[in-house]
Amino acid sequence: MPVSASAARPRLLYVTDLAYDARGRRYCDEDIHLSSRLRDGFDVALCHPGDAVRLMDAFDAVVVRNSGPVLHYREEYDAFRAAALARGTRVYNPLTGRGDMAGKEYLLELTRAGQPVIPTVDRAAELGLLTGAAEYVVKPKAGADSIGLRIVTAAELDGLSAGLDGGLLVQPHIDFRYEVSFYYVDDAFQYALYAPDPERRWLLEPYEPTAADLEFARRFVDWNTLDHGIQRVDACRTRQGELLLVELEDLNPYLSLDRVPEPVREGFVTAMAGSLERFLAATS
Repeated sequence: MPVSASAARPRLLYVTDLAYDARGRRYCDEDIHLSSRLRDGFDVALCHPGDAVRLMDAFDAVVVRNSGPVLHYREEYDAFRAAALARGTRVYNPLTGRGDMAGKEYLLELTRAGQPVIPTVDRAAELGLLTGAAEYVVKPKAGADSIGLRIVTAAELDGLSAGLDGGLLVQPHIDFRYEVSFYYVDDAFQYALYAPDPERRWLLEPYEPTAADLEFARRFVDWNTLDHGIQRVDACRTRQGELLLVELEDLNPYLSLDRVPEPVREGFVTAMAGSLERFLAATS
C-alpha cells in the first residue's frame, strides 16, 4: 500500500519520459514546468514509466503525465496497472477512465450509440455503416500517434475486409476544416486550442469555443465519469460545420501549455494542484 498522507507534504511520483521525441513538440519542457510548479504544494520526484512499479510504494500518489504511447512499453505498463490495482495505489488519472486509457473500444461504443464521433468499426460485417467515403483510415486498435495508420481507397478496403477481425479500426477519411481540442481538469473546462492548418496539426493556436462547442465537449467528459483528472477532448470540424469526436484522451494527454497565454497556463496549474489535493483527500 502507498504511504498515507500526514502533516508532511504529499509525495508525488511524477511519471514521464523526458526523452520522448514528439513531432514538432517538446513534451519534456511541459513536464519540467508542471512538475516544478507542483513543488509549491507537493514533494515531487520524476521517473520513467518503466521504473514506476519499483518506486511507487514510497509515494502518496502516482501522477501519469507525458509518458509516451503505451505501445512502446506495453509489458511495463500492464505490470504497472496490475500492481497499482492490486496494491491500492493512488494513480492520477484514476485507472477507471473509459477513453483511451481503456483502449479504442469506446469509439465503437459511441458509434453504435449514435454519438457525434467519427464513425468507427472493427469488423467486416459493419463496413456498411461507413458508406459514401472516397477514402478510409485504417489503423491498429492498439496504436497511438498515427503509428501504423494507413489511408486506403474503397477498392483497397474491400481487399482488406476479410482480415478485419477486431484488431484494426476503420473510419471514413473526413475532409475537415480544422481540428480542435478542449482541455479539462476534473469536470471544469480550462482552455481550447485548434490547428488552423490540417497539414500542420502540431501548430496550435488559442480557440474561443462557443456554447455549442462546450456542450459537445462536455458530453464526453460526463460520459467518461472520471471524478478527478485531466482530459483532452479532440474533435474535428467538418466542412458542414459539425464537430465529430476524434479521441478522448484520459491517460496522459499532452497539454500544449506553451501555446496558451501565461494567465491561462497559471490557471491550469492551480486547477491541477487543487484537483490533486481533492483526489488525495477523497482516497485517503
